[in-house]
Amino acid sequence: MNTTDFAQWLRGASPYINTHRGRTFVLALGGDALAHTNFVHITHDIALMTSLGVRLVLVHGARPQIESALAAAGNAPRYQQHLRVTDEAAMHIIRAVVGGLQIQIEARLSTGMPGTPMHNARVRVVSGNFVAARPIGVLDGVDLGFTGQVRKVDVSGIRTQLDLGNIVLLSPLGYSPSGEAFNLNADDLAAAVATALSADKLIMLDDQDGVLNYDDTVLSELTPAELQEIVDRMNPGSARVVRLNALLRAARGGVARGHVVSYINDGALLSELFTHVGSGTQVAEQSYETLRAASQDDVAGIIELIRPLEDQGVLVRRSRDVLERECERFVVAELDGLIIGCAALYPFNAARAGELACLAIHPEYRTRKPLASHGAASVSTAKTLGESLLAEIEQRARRDGLARLFALTTQTSDWFREHGFRDAAIAELPPAKQALYNQQRNSKVLIKEL
Repeated sequence: MNTTDFAQWLRGASPYINTHRGRTFVLALGGDALAHTNFVHITHDIALMTSLGVRLVLVHGARPQIESALAAAGNAPRYQQHLRVTDEAAMHIIRAVVGGLQIQIEARLSTGMPGTPMHNARVRVVSGNFVAARPIGVLDGVDLGFTGQVRKVDVSGIRTQLDLGNIVLLSPLGYSPSGEAFNLNADDLAAAVATALSADKLIMLDDQDGVLNYDDTVLSELTPAELQEIVDRMNPGSARVVRLNALLRAARGGVARGHVVSYINDGALLSELFTHVGSGTQVAEQSYETLRAASQDDVAGIIELIRPLEDQGVLVRRSRDVLERECERFVVAELDGLIIGCAALYPFNAARAGELACLAIHPEYRTRKPLASHGAASVSTAKTLGESLLAEIEQRARRDGLARLFALTTQTSDWFREHGFRDAAIAELPPAKQALYNQQRNSKVLIKEL
């Protein structure tokens, strides 16, 4: 990566760094993630997130490690309704396995050798009895023994540690007032903790890149309802369904955003959290993309968006002073604090016409569709971001009593024609606009009747 590429990458990440600072994320690390060779890189990413001000709660699992230890001890695993039956002998093994994994994670987060990403990280990890549990009991006549479920989360205790800048590490064990320990499902625990904390994000690490569509492509965004439809078609006993159902409970319990991210691909976690397009699947009740009127606070974001197009000659150059004076004419599309699209309406009331100007979309979002496009029935009708901005400008023009829109373009005339504009002569422009027409740019004139 050269100097320019690095600078552009860092500038692109900065809105997310600012947005995530001080936010609470719960990260679920299943036992499969802990066993993978990429886990060492994940710990580096965890340390980086902490240094950037993210408040982290780590919930680790232990399923494959427990299965291996039970098999080595000749203790055949038993399940009832996809839940482990945990007798006293199995619980003794589970305690040892979980304790060993906790030590492994703490040791990995404590490394600080020179020349490594962990050098001078000084990550502090705190574990403890933050989760009260109770036994699930008897299901269909089978006593699940020491298999438990979350009874209560010590929210105050966890927040105190987060306020001190510590990572809170939770193992899949919970404790009862009688002094017993119970085996918990790590994904269920992560969802319960995220819900109790009203966490900003619950992030589930998975061996897939995210939630997959019919054609095995990753669905970058889903609503809980859309995710539920996908889960209903999956094997109900699979570990992935347990994971996704836990994510659904958290989403419906008030956790703003859920994520499914690969633990296999190096950097996937950082890409999901600190880049425009991410790398996994985000689950949210509403699209995090907002279309709204621009304000003075958006001017810097608009400049960053349109400057490359101005440099290419696609857009007429506008100074910061001009944008500050005219920002009320703009509509912006915002994604997690980042301006990814804009358009402006300049009315010529005497001619009952309006100019659609400065239509710009971040290159990574020019074909992006809203959440509803993930549903098979709505793919053909979902608007792209450019179409949504055009529709908003048209609505504003009609509201202002304008009868037509016109646009001047040097390179995107096909797009306008595809969206109802026709080629027109300069003489069809409002007289005031004709006087400002730049013959050197030789822009094509396109008009749409409203």
